Amino acid sequence: MSARVLVLGSGGREHALVWKLAQSPLVNHIYVCPGNGGTANTPKTENLDLPLVAPHYQQVVKFAVQNDINLVLPGPEEPLVLGVEKSFRKVGIPVFGPTALAARMEGSKAFSKAFMDRHAIPTAKFRTFSSSQVEEAIEYVRTCGYRTVLKASGLAAGKGVLIPETTEEAVEGLRQIMVANAFGAAGNEVVVEELLHGPEISVLAFSDGYTIVPLPAAQDHKRIGEGDTGLNTGGMGAYAPAPVATPAIMDRIMKETLRPTIDGMRKEGFPFVGLLFVGFMLTDSGPKALEYNVRFGDPETEALVLLLSDDVDLAAVLLACAERRLDSVQISIRPGFAVSVILVSGGYPGSYTKGERIDIGEIPSDVVVFHCGTALNGGELVTSGGRVLAVTAAAPSLEEALASVYAAVDKISFAGKVYRRDIAHRALAPAKTSSKCLTYEQAGVSVDAGNSLVESIKPYVRATKRVGSDAEIGGFGGIFDLKAVGYKDPLLVSGTDGVGTKLRIAIEAGIHSLVGIDLVAMSVNDLLVQGAEPLYFLDYYGCSKLDVPVATDVVKGITDGCQQAGCVLIGGETAEMPGMYLDGDYDLAGFAVGVVERELVLPRNIIEGDVLLGVASSGLHSNGFSLVRKIISLTGLTHSSPCPWDATKTVGKSLLEPTRIYIKQVLPTAKKGLIKGMSHITGGGFIENIPRVLPKGLGCYVDASTWELPPVFQYLMKEGGVAPLEMARTFNMGIGLVVIVGKEECENVLNALRAEDLGVPLYKIGEVTGTSGLEMRNLEHWGRSNNDNVEDKTLI
Repeated sequence: MSARVLVLGSGGREHALVWKLAQSPLVNHIYVCPGNGGTANTPKTENLDLPLVAPHYQQVVKFAVQNDINLVLPGPEEPLVLGVEKSFRKVGIPVFGPTALAARMEGSKAFSKAFMDRHAIPTAKFRTFSSSQVEEAIEYVRTCGYRTVLKASGLAAGKGVLIPETTEEAVEGLRQIMVANAFGAAGNEVVVEELLHGPEISVLAFSDGYTIVPLPAAQDHKRIGEGDTGLNTGGMGAYAPAPVATPAIMDRIMKETLRPTIDGMRKEGFPFVGLLFVGFMLTDSGPKALEYNVRFGDPETEALVLLLSDDVDLAAVLLACAERRLDSVQISIRPGFAVSVILVSGGYPGSYTKGERIDIGEIPSDVVVFHCGTALNGGELVTSGGRVLAVTAAAPSLEEALASVYAAVDKISFAGKVYRRDIAHRALAPAKTSSKCLTYEQAGVSVDAGNSLVESIKPYVRATKRVGSDAEIGGFGGIFDLKAVGYKDPLLVSGTDGVGTKLRIAIEAGIHSLVGIDLVAMSVNDLLVQGAEPLYFLDYYGCSKLDVPVATDVVKGITDGCQQAGCVLIGGETAEMPGMYLDGDYDLAGFAVGVVERELVLPRNIIEGDVLLGVASSGLHSNGFSLVRKIISLTGLTHSSPCPWDATKTVGKSLLEPTRIYIKQVLPTAKKGLIKGMSHITGGGFIENIPRVLPKGLGCYVDASTWELPPVFQYLMKEGGVAPLEMARTFNMGIGLVVIVGKEECENVLNALRAEDLGVPLYKIGEVTGTSGLEMRNLEHWGRSNNDNVEDKTLI
């Protein structure tokens, strides 16, 4: 692909993005509208002098069509809030940026705060008032009981926030916003919220509406004066990563804010595609969201682009987001720190002169100078804005990066140059020694939560009681009385397995009660194929932070599976390991032990001509889900979408249909010695699993025309363009267990299996042959519709 990119904007943020885009081998040319003196001299890049006029942006859209633009990247928030994404989408040009509906998250603070409230996202206490509710707002600030912050709800060029020192100042601030219209239409609604205390950080994250990938947290410096004094500005500098944003803090931010935000926006019908930039206050009770922005931050972006590894292709990342496939690209971060120091015009953020000549001397090789407010005047570089240049460097240590930046600042001159000499001072301040004694819980592990889980699952575990065990948990180890089960010459059989990436669907869909059945099924079905009766089961549940209701749901599913298999849940391990998993994620593993009489161990005595019987699966079972998730993502379906292959369910509920447990249907027949071998069709499908039970020198064939392909497999094969043979080596295709029997016993076995469970279809699907390997016959049958193939099925 040879991409042609259009960037909208003229600041340091846009120059930094263009600088990184120009390094992409995918990018052929970059246009910047209107751009600045820095973008004009960037490789592959030229500036455009076209008006950006809402709501249709006709001239720039026309230019994009005529010049085969492949991707549009709006820099500032205003075009996004006013609907620029739709203007380009209507002509088929993808935009890295949200729709106007999604951009309300920045365009209306009242809307975004209400969203946070609906989705239980940690934020400050607040109330919203319309301009006609001045007296109600005044009464609120007088009686709410906390110091307030006043925010104009609409866009106010970053100036619509007041932090009054006293109640009377708050009252006067409300009158200025709501009566005197100090911020114009932006003040038609006002958010009055609690003043939070703590360090502030900025988290910028890529999203395609489903996946969200945060960059290192940054800290910017809003005040014009050193020591964070003076008037607010658009930003006097930034650095990243901010040491206060520890891995534990970032995990909480992902779990409590970023993931719920992306999921909530999608579920409410306005999925977010682009760069979500969230400001946080790190309070004593944890990170709380201050506000949403729907574009790259400035000056955070200037520092963050230098932290992207050389192998990160920014154009590929932006296109992946726009095409809803962010999980297909890697975003890696180089070790170390990046710093950006902003040089501003004298008088800023008040009035200042423009057109001052800029001289840039010899800059250290590890420094990049991004242009914020510059222009070319007759070939001469001059100032054209309040914030003029962003001098930026990355280095292994913060001190080294700062040294390089300030060395470069000394090489740059223009009349009235102002900058702060204390950027990153918060990170460099000596750490205060805490007098508090740390606890295990403060390290992220809650013993109380673990005890609560044990108590909540005990009733479910007791329900799995069987001969040989009383199903009581809480000791150091589980005890099973093998003698009590009455075997004469027993052999123990063990198996262990997990659920794979089916867990990801359970976590994203919020349905946790079914994967526990899968966990049991994967192990006990493996015992069954050796003729063994499952006796007991143990589970492992690993997570970063134990969510007792979720873990209880999972264990309840495990006990349901144990009851279906006739085994006892004899024990398990719950591991809460902060930093090992993402918040909200968990992992499962299971271990099962069974018993079989020595003389009945399978496989045995398989010969050429023996019959392969297929026992129907319940659906996908627990294998192939990496491919399943990829196909579903390409269709644009969500887990809450109506299921196209089963109108009675959602996509998530259908995909999570538990693996069928075959113990009660098949084990009695195996104990009678009527079965020669079995194969559990798991990862590897027919191709890998059936040959595992055949003696050396023998093979088999499977006739795909002997059963009806379930709709879920038809859908995946069609939408994913997956070849039938690839399907057969990945999925069970509707047959979860293959039973091998002698021809003379075939009818007896069929009758016995029917007698145990009439609801599970059985098929004759093939035979054992004298040639090694497995032959799949009539695969073309899977490519036809169900109705076309009724006459070809051999359902028995």
